[in-house]
Amino acid sequence: MTLNRRDMLRHVGLGGGAALLSGAALAADLPGLLGGSKPFTSEPLVRVAPAPIAPATPVATPLAPIGVDPQLFARAKAALERHRPSLRHTDRIGIADFSAASRDPRFHVVDVATGQVTSHRVAHGRGSDRGHTGFLESFSNDFGSNATSSGAYSTADFYHGKYGLSMRLNGLDWTNNNALGRAIVAHQAWYAEPEMIGIHGKLGRSEGCFAFGRDSHFEVMRMLGEGRMIYADKLA
Repeated sequence: MTLNRRDMLRHVGLGGGAALLSGAALAADLPGLLGGSKPFTSEPLVRVAPAPIAPATPVATPLAPIGVDPQLFARAKAALERHRPSLRHTDRIGIADFSAASRDPRFHVVDVATGQVTSHRVAHGRGSDRGHTGFLESFSNDFGSNATSSGAYSTADFYHGKYGLSMRLNGLDWTNNNALGRAIVAHQAWYAEPEMIGIHGKLGRSEGCFAFGRDSHFEVMRMLGEGRMIYADKLA
């Protein structure tokens, strides 16, 4: 059958109406398909901005273990990282704060992981305190100076010497690299006993060694042992 122009337009119109009807029926049934109760509308979709993500609250950590100067502790930690390849153990370190007087517990053994500290009195060298004021005035790495040297040391082997059981020290910095040759060690000494504080108000002086009272000496050697770091410095 041949359709004229009018019949063709009528046929297309009926088809379009059918299409519109089918679309309307689908739209009416869409809320049911989606599980909704509201009729379908052609309103524009409203986009809800996502809630901002709150920044993570930083965990507060102490700048330094209690009783240890933060600036000195930072220097010791930097030295620990710098000399890590030369150390067998890095779990505990000794920090000698020679800013303090010899009457004060100024040698700190620090557990790096927990921040736990034990503090002890330690004597300095006579060449670092010529007037015997009880305060270290200067460091020296020179042979025959009888002075304390600053810097990082690694603890070495134990031996029996003039003051009994002692611990050799290796100087790791240019400021103390003569320590082994100068026989700078950690040892016990009568002039470093706590009783000296009551008599003289200060400890006696060593020849550059780290000299402790008996109880402190054995505790320090037990805690540090061989292959750990001692850091000695003065802030002011």
